[in-house]
Amino acid sequence: MAATRTETQTVRAQAKWVRMSARKGRVVAEHIRGRSVPEARAVLAFTQRAAAREIEKVLSSAVANAEANNGLVGDDLVVYTVVVDEGPTLKRWKARARGRVARIKKRTCHVTVTLTPIEAPVAARPKKVEPKKAAPKPKAEPTPVSETEASETQESAAAEEPKAETTSEPKTEKKPRTPRRKKTEEADS
Repeated sequence: MAATRTETQTVRAQAKWVRMSARKGRVVAEHIRGRSVPEARAVLAFTQRAAAREIEKVLSSAVANAEANNGLVGDDLVVYTVVVDEGPTLKRWKARARGRVARIKKRTCHVTVTLTPIEAPVAARPKKVEPKKAAPKPKAEPTPVSETEASETQESAAAEEPKAETTSEPKTEKKPRTPRRKKTEEADS
C-alpha cells in the first residue's frame, strides 16, 4: 500500500530585479535557511552585509502574507527555503584610456522565501561527513629478554657498525660557512 503524502501549507514571497549579485545574496540566505522566523530575523538584523536588508524585506513580506491570507501566526513559522536566482544583467560601459571602453555589469537577482508551519519537516542542512579515525593500536608489551640474548644482540649490532664505516666511498669534509658581510660594512672599508 502506498503511503499518502499530506500537503504542508507553505507561504511564499518573492522580490524580483533586486539590485545585488545573486552570489552575494546566497551567502546571507544560507544563514537563515531552516531557522524559525524570530531567529532568522535576529540573524539578519545582526548581519552586516547589504544583502541581509533585502532578504529581511522579503522575509517580512512572506510573514505578512501568511498572517493576512492564511491566518497563520508569524512566530510559529519556519524558513523552509530561501532561493536567490540570477536576474538579468544590466550592461553599461565606462570610457577608458586611448578611446577604449570598459564594460560594467550591474547584476540583479530574484529572491524567493518560502515559509511553513513548525510542525512540517524542515529542509535539513546537509551534514558534513567526517572521515573515520582509525582506533589507536595497542602498544605491545616488551617481552622479558634473558641476559644471554641481550648480550648476543649487542655483539651483533657492534659487529655491523664497523661494516658501515668501511665503505669504498671517501667521505668529504665540509668547510664551515663564513657569515656574509653586510653591504654597508664593505662600503665603509
